[in-house]
Amino acid sequence: SPFPRDAIPVLDQLSMTPCLWTSDPRLRDCMRHLRQAMRESAGTVMMDQKLFRKCVGANILLLTQAFRRKFIIPDFEVFASNMDQLYYSTQRQEGGHVADYIPQLAKFSPNLWGVSLCTVDGQRHSAGDTKVPFCLQSCVKPLEYAIAVHEIGTEHVHRYVGKEPSGLKFNQLVNAKLLQHKNTVLKGIPSSSLQPNSNKAERFDYVMEYLKKMAGTEYVGFSNATFQSEKETGDRNFAIGYYLKEKKCFPENADMIAALDFYFQLCSIEVTCESGCVMAATLANGGICPITGERVLSAEAVRNTLSLMHSCGMYDFSGQFAFHVGLPAKSGVSGAVLLVVPNIMGIMCWSPPLDRVGNSVRGIHFCQELVSLFNFHNYDNLRHFARKLDPRRLSLDDRNKSVVNLMFAAYSGDVSALRRFALSAVDMEEKDYDSRTGLHVASAEVFQSFFITAYIALSIRWGNTPLDDARQFGRDGVVSVLTEYQQMYLCNNGSQSKTEDQRKLDSEGCGLS
Repeated sequence: SPFPRDAIPVLDQLSMTPCLWTSDPRLRDCMRHLRQAMRESAGTVMMDQKLFRKCVGANILLLTQAFRRKFIIPDFEVFASNMDQLYYSTQRQEGGHVADYIPQLAKFSPNLWGVSLCTVDGQRHSAGDTKVPFCLQSCVKPLEYAIAVHEIGTEHVHRYVGKEPSGLKFNQLVNAKLLQHKNTVLKGIPSSSLQPNSNKAERFDYVMEYLKKMAGTEYVGFSNATFQSEKETGDRNFAIGYYLKEKKCFPENADMIAALDFYFQLCSIEVTCESGCVMAATLANGGICPITGERVLSAEAVRNTLSLMHSCGMYDFSGQFAFHVGLPAKSGVSGAVLLVVPNIMGIMCWSPPLDRVGNSVRGIHFCQELVSLFNFHNYDNLRHFARKLDPRRLSLDDRNKSVVNLMFAAYSGDVSALRRFALSAVDMEEKDYDSRTGLHVASAEVFQSFFITAYIALSIRWGNTPLDDARQFGRDGVVSVLTEYQQMYLCNNGSQSKTEDQRKLDSEGCGLS
């Protein structure tokens, strides 16, 4: 092998993939082997070839994608830096009030603010209070709708749930003519058809299992205090429920009180920003959880869910949000905003202070700033909208940077950097304006440890090969190494060609016979 065989520290190896978290279920076996090696070693654990093969055996494709920047967002470090800037600029936003009509929600500090994202490839980033549990509240509605469509079908669900946004407040009493237009206001109706022969506990566990699968087995809990608080202050919900029952809006034989009780339970389900963003990423990924690879929801269920989130997800602000942000989203009175960038990522924002229509002040501002910086709006022109950034593409100056970095590493004899470039799929044959490669630069110096490959015969625009440069600058040791390798390379190449020619003649001979 032309690559150096000296081992590197395990912790350095882990830091080379900052876009993947060590808690990623796909890396479970890899992390288990690494932790075992660290427990068995008294000092610094070195990653040699044996340990490397043992650790990456089941994850070679995933890690290859990570090292070679083949994920949906190739330059994730730059993207994460931009997200941090958006986070801190939004943190300065003040105003709004923490919801107090549910007493348990009023206990949260207005200073809490967190943002987490997960791409469809499982790239992760978080900023702020992203490990603090909070209740989904209305953010659970698109999730239970998606589960219902997945389980019992679109046609059955939409016998009871409309598709048109009502333009009314989420808990406003309505007349019979508007019932057909109500969508997310129809509390508990989709879920009341799930597992009709099950008891309350079994039905709740059934939905919880779905949500845990959407979250990639990350944190999904339940706040009994919030559940009891919702029931005690749910007079308006009971009034709407009885009115809907009178107008035959519930499925036949459905228990309205049980449906409302189930609705209060679902609203009291807890997540963190980190687990919530994986749920959003599952929707962005067409129903497949990005960190487990498991299909949780059908493509039809996800498509229908995102369509309704786009038109009805942000209360009375849904039209404005669709116009300015142009992405499917759902907000909740806990201060959560579940944002989906289809085919790219899911984002969960959380900040308790709400505006007059019940949306998180910071969450709305963050979403608006996000689409101002990146071309994520559904109707942004990806080819001709130059004022916005497209994180799905490598920047135009990346090649220039890689050439400069490669040349500088070759000039200074930084073998560790050269190894890192090779593992990251950098083209080691990159040339500067004079068609000089890194090997030309290394040959002109005293370094003999550059990665020698078949481009030993490449010449610059004046006709010099790396061997010519080494001779010109009197680098006898380099001349010896290059000459030896050149003879070995030409010999191997010649024997390989002969073998191929012989194989061709043999096959032709078989054909003639």
